[in-house]
Amino acid sequence: MVYIPIPLQKRLPPWVQTYPEAIAAGFCAGLTMLGWLALQMQWLGLGVWMLFAAYVIGGYASAREGLTTLWQERELDVDLLMIVAALGAAALGLWQQDYHLLVDGAVLILIFALSGALENIAMHRTDRNIRSLMQLTPDTARMLVQGQEKQVATADLRVGDRILIKPGDLIPTDGLVAQGDSTVNQAPITGESIPVEKTLGDEVFAGTINGSGVLLVDLHKPPESSLIQRVIQLVEQAKTTQPPSQQFLERFERGYARVIVGAGVLLATLPPLILGWAWDITIYRALVFLVVASPCALMASIMPALLSGIARGARQGILFKDGALLETIGQVKAIAFDKTGTLTTGLLNVSDQIPAPGVTPEQLLQIAASLETYSEHPIAQAVVAAAHQRQIPLNPAAAVQASVGRGISGELDGLPMQVGKLAYISTDLATPVDPTLVQASQRLEAAGKTVIWVRRQQQVLGLLAVADQVRPQSAQLLQTLRRRGIMATVMLTGDNRATAETVATETGVTEVYADLLPEDKVKVIKRLQQQYGTVAMVGDGINDAPALAQASVGIAMGTAGSDVALETADIVLMADRLEKLEQAIVIGQRSQRIIWQNITLALVSISLLMVANFLGELTLPVGVLGHEGSTLLVTLNGLRMLRD
Repeated sequence: MVYIPIPLQKRLPPWVQTYPEAIAAGFCAGLTMLGWLALQMQWLGLGVWMLFAAYVIGGYASAREGLTTLWQERELDVDLLMIVAALGAAALGLWQQDYHLLVDGAVLILIFALSGALENIAMHRTDRNIRSLMQLTPDTARMLVQGQEKQVATADLRVGDRILIKPGDLIPTDGLVAQGDSTVNQAPITGESIPVEKTLGDEVFAGTINGSGVLLVDLHKPPESSLIQRVIQLVEQAKTTQPPSQQFLERFERGYARVIVGAGVLLATLPPLILGWAWDITIYRALVFLVVASPCALMASIMPALLSGIARGARQGILFKDGALLETIGQVKAIAFDKTGTLTTGLLNVSDQIPAPGVTPEQLLQIAASLETYSEHPIAQAVVAAAHQRQIPLNPAAAVQASVGRGISGELDGLPMQVGKLAYISTDLATPVDPTLVQASQRLEAAGKTVIWVRRQQQVLGLLAVADQVRPQSAQLLQTLRRRGIMATVMLTGDNRATAETVATETGVTEVYADLLPEDKVKVIKRLQQQYGTVAMVGDGINDAPALAQASVGIAMGTAGSDVALETADIVLMADRLEKLEQAIVIGQRSQRIIWQNITLALVSISLLMVANFLGELTLPVGVLGHEGSTLLVTLNGLRMLRD
């Protein structure tokens, strides 16, 4: 980084403050060109001073960083190697009065400075994608004070404040809808393409876009605790966390740099002493060796790809908490899924209606829903929702009484009615229940569905079956995962075997484990890890927390803003959409391919440049160009992940 005094920074244009490395590289290029022209015209003094100015301006940042590392960490780094090589070329040129070697050293610094500037510009693009998250929330909000609208800074809002959200507004912070109805575009946060309906009591999130309705929103958490702020914190944390592979490369670089310096000293001294080579040629070859053997490209092979993968995921509503997770998820061979809320929607619905002879399905559902509307049980809510969806009117009931775990009874139009289990509604029946209905009930229960019976006076009107609905995209996703190299898809559930087998048949999972306690799920994950190595677990982040922690990668399927999902899982699918899992795996696998491409390119380029140098076919500028060119190529290759 080029140092610019703070008072001067405030007077500089924004693009100068953003890209000081590019400015320094530009000056270095101009001075190098002018210095070369001066030497061509035999203006030696002017040419030498211009070239030294190019050395100072272009090499200041690298020299400062290299000397700081040497002084504070007692380590050699690539920046210092480049400066030593350039100064060595300059010293050799002055010693032999071959001033064009000063041009070689200046070109070395110029190419190194240009490469650093281009890398910083490319990395700034990654940072810009991550920083764009921070620009999703407005700086001000419309707060209602005694019924009057007042513009206040978003940071000054407090819990309990009420804000006004007009059509098309960017929502400034999280809150609960206190009044109004609207649709909200949550794509900036969750990646959902379809706007979500919001009404009384629903939560809205900072950074999302209000639709055509007007909303009054009460703050239930401070702005700094909003979902978008927590996502920003997690993304920034992931950005600064180095995966094991990068940590290994940095340890390797420290030892490698010592070896290169030692080998350079030997190459500069032994051939003249032992083989009688000319000192100038030997020193020049040693300087070229210092340049081409430096592992810049290797060091740039990993982090650009991982950072751009993190930014790509954040744009699509996939939150990677750590760069290492991109490596891990790209190596997953088996995925375990929780059933309820993951492969299924987690919401009960009426799947079957079997009326008795002489009774219509509408009559059966109307009677059941008219009684169940007085119950808060999830099964009751599913029955009532089915009646509403089919626009069946409900009748008022009297003397309603619930029997916990059995059913509910009451009077409709003065006639006694019962809805519930067979044992509950069959008490004191004058005639046995129709065997056909009993067989149908047994068949539905064998499929894992919950059956409720409906009775009016002494007549059994029929039965309804309620079941959790399999996500429409589950089966297609599992097929796609197998095509992408996932060897096993496993379902883990605490539900009964019959229900699990039914869902397994619909989705196509390869293995089913039912009747599991949380600790049992952990045992299954361990067994899968022994068999397949890298295993991912997809769950809701609450009752699956032990299994998520045990898995190589814990992935939370959760509604946007779930605190538990953000805290327990390694990867969070911000939208409650299972197909985001495939996108997460694709990002991981693609980042792995790019990293291996980069490592291969880096090693091949270093090897070819070293061979060319030992054969005496490489000049210092060409060596620098090859070295820095390969570094720039691997950096830009890593940033391909940012493209849509």
